[in-house]
Formats: sequence, C-alpha cells, structure tokens
Amino acid sequence: MIRCGRLRPSQMGRRSLLIAAAAAAAFGALPAPALASSLFLIKGAGWGNGVGMSQWGAEGFALHGFGYRSILAHYYPHTTVGTIADYPVRVELAADTPRVRVGSAAPFLLVDARGRKVHVHAGTLGFGRPLRLGRHALVPPLTVEPGVQPLTLDGAGYRGTLTLLRSGAGLTVVNTLPLELYLRAVVPSEMPRGWLAAAYEAQAVAARSYAFATRDTSGPFDFYADSRSQVYGGIGAETPATNAAVGETAGQVLSYGDRVIAAYYDSDAGGRTAAVEDVFPGMSPEPYLVSVSDPYDSQSPYRRWQRALSAQELASRFGLDVADVRVEHAGSGVAAHVSLLGRGTRKLLSAHDFSSKLGLRSLRFSVCVLSLQGPAAAAHGRPVVLHGFLRGIGGVVLQQRTAAGGWRQVARVHAKPDGRFDVTVRPRAATAYRLAVDEVAGPPVAVAVRSRLRALGRGRG
Repeated sequence: MIRCGRLRPSQMGRRSLLIAAAAAAAFGALPAPALASSLFLIKGAGWGNGVGMSQWGAEGFALHGFGYRSILAHYYPHTTVGTIADYPVRVELAADTPRVRVGSAAPFLLVDARGRKVHVHAGTLGFGRPLRLGRHALVPPLTVEPGVQPLTLDGAGYRGTLTLLRSGAGLTVVNTLPLELYLRAVVPSEMPRGWLAAAYEAQAVAARSYAFATRDTSGPFDFYADSRSQVYGGIGAETPATNAAVGETAGQVLSYGDRVIAAYYDSDAGGRTAAVEDVFPGMSPEPYLVSVSDPYDSQSPYRRWQRALSAQELASRFGLDVADVRVEHAGSGVAAHVSLLGRGTRKLLSAHDFSSKLGLRSLRFSVCVLSLQGPAAAAHGRPVVLHGFLRGIGGVVLQQRTAAGGWRQVARVHAKPDGRFDVTVRPRAATAYRLAVDEVAGPPVAVAVRSRLRALGRGRG
C-alpha cells in the first residue's frame, strides 16, 4: 500500500562503498563453484512492507482476547486514540479510459462545468472523451449525482458522486464520498472475511488514520483505489461485520503529539515488524513505527516462505553470472542491500530492487547457498570425491539418481566452518548427484562411469 522512499545520495555513496568492499573480500574467500551446480535458496517471512500493524498478527491478538485498542497500542507505541470529524474524500477509480458506463437503478443527475443539469432516467449511459449525451456536448468535468439508489461505474456500485474528467486519450473517473463510507469499502478490501471484530476495528482506526495523514489534495483526487494508497472495493466489498467495525470506531484516529499518524500496515510482518527507516530509506525514524514483536501471526500462510533459484535463473534476471549472493540486513532484521558476486564482478542492489525483480513477498529474507562439484567421469566402483560449499543452511543431504530415474539419499552433508565439504561416493554406473534440503533440490551433477572391464584392462596394462 505504500510507495517506497529513496536513499539520499550522500548515504548511498558511503554505505555502498563499505558494502561493496566487504562483499568483495567475502567473495575472495569462497571456492570457485561451477555455476551450473549452484542453488540459491531465499528464505523469507511475512508479506508486505512489515511496517506498523501486521494484519494477521492483529487477528491473532483478537483470537487471544485482546481488544482493538490493545492491538493498536502494541503496533503503534506511544500513540493515543482521538477523534476527527467526517469529511469528503476523492478516490480515482479509472484513469485514461477510452469509454466508461455510468448509471443507477433510480433516476440520477448530470451536472457539467457550466452548471447545466440533465435529469436522467434509471439505466446506464456510455461516455467517451467527447462527453456527449445524444446531440448535446457536455463540458467537463462532468459530475454524476445519485438519486435514491447508488451510482454504478461499469457495473460496479459506489456510494457518493462520480466525476468524469478528460485526461490523456480518455477519461478519468473520481469517486467523491464521506470518509466513513470510504472506509466501509476499505476495511473488507484490506482484510479477509470471517475475522474477529477486534481485528476489523483495529484496521478501521489504522486505515482512517492513514487516510487522514496521507491525503493529497493538490490534484484531482486524494487516493488511488489500489495498494498505492489503500485498496477500495466500492459497495461490492462491504460486509455487515466490517461496516459494524467502521461504525463502532467512527471518527477514531491514532495521534502522536498533536498530529494524526500515517498508520502503516500490511498483511504479515513475519514474526517482527520493521522500523520505518529500515524499509523506506530516507524516511526519519518515528517512535510509533519501530520494530516490535509479532507474537500471534503464526496462523498466517505467509509466516514462512522460500524461493529456490538456480545460478542460470539469477543470471537471466540480473545480467550477471552469479557465483554468490550476500545480503546486508538492517537493525530490525529486514534486508537492506544485496550484493551479487560473479567471476571478478559484482553488482550492488537495494533490497527493494532485488525483491521487486524476483517478486519476493517481503524484505525479511536471507539467501542460502548450496554448491556441488564433481568429476565428469569416474572408474567403475572407484572412490570419487564430490566437493561443495554451503552457507546459511543445515540439514543438507546428498542424493543420487537411481536406475529408475528417482533419487535416493546417500549421505548427510557436514560442512566445515568455512562452508566447504567433501563427500566420497563409489558410482557403478552413469549417474548424477545433487544436494537437497527442505524438499528443495539443487541442479544435478552428472558423472559418467567407465565400464569395469575397461578399468580392469587399463590396470593390467
């Protein structure tokens, strides 16, 4: 829901040099792995920016009997709950659309920029950029006002009025309605159905606070209808339970000192929320957006996740033959920078850029490395040593391809303190070996086996 800030140039220059130097030193200590046999396992937690309230955590608190005020106090420390009066907000529903359909189940009214009013029977009207109604040209912006039934835009219902503005090659449509009615379509769009009232009430107060603190009145609309602001689903998103939560907390906002806070929130923080300055570089620390524990988010399906990538996949995404990946973490445990190390080259990325390029769920991640090397050929039944490297992971096993095409475990891998390991095997036929952990397997290393007769013949010579 939040747009990301940028690191100031002075910060980027000094910090980047330090990270790059450390990464280069670390890379020099690594073995030279065969890129084709490397696997990079990204282990992460949570979904979203991780700042402020964790929605799955809020539901967990509610399940443990906490009320919404206690939930808010945990995720936004040092804040107080106050009230504000209702006021109108403007939400962009469509942008640069060639044609839109507006209507209602009851008569409604059109008012153009010259004040011309056109009463319309119940039904649907189609408008393109010329904004014509029959033979009559209407001057934008055109306001559509409801009668006794709500308006619809392309079949979806919305409370309040709709305004049609010319933009680009088409029309932009803005929905204007009271803040409290806006929240009735935000809370159920941001949280799943079937949750407890306390979680919905905490969400309503957080969303109201965020809307008040971040409203941009300089343009034709205040908010987007998607995660660039808060997800707003119109009348179709409303539910009795979430409407009740908005009503129960009507007008309530979170304040620090004499100002309403931008109450950041997201799906799941992965066990601990992040400080705002660690996620949005360039933003100042705030005493109410600090890192706190998220003890009750265990029911979240995003609590733990992982993503396995081969060296070839990383190379195709980043344009570099990657031999190693190093992650620098910020104070609250989220990733800050990622170094991609190749043969004599390196690329330094922000964690945001790395995560965005790979479509990761959050910035709370680390990268484990599994690499395996072996000879291309071996003599029948003779010992062969496979070499490898591990970092950041345990419980790794070595598997061998069977004659039937499956895989069986042949050894547990025990790495030395520097991450290197050796495993001795005795292949008797052409086969392949791979590393595996947590139901994830690395690329296979094929080993051809010379026949026993050929090996014996060479021995007698």
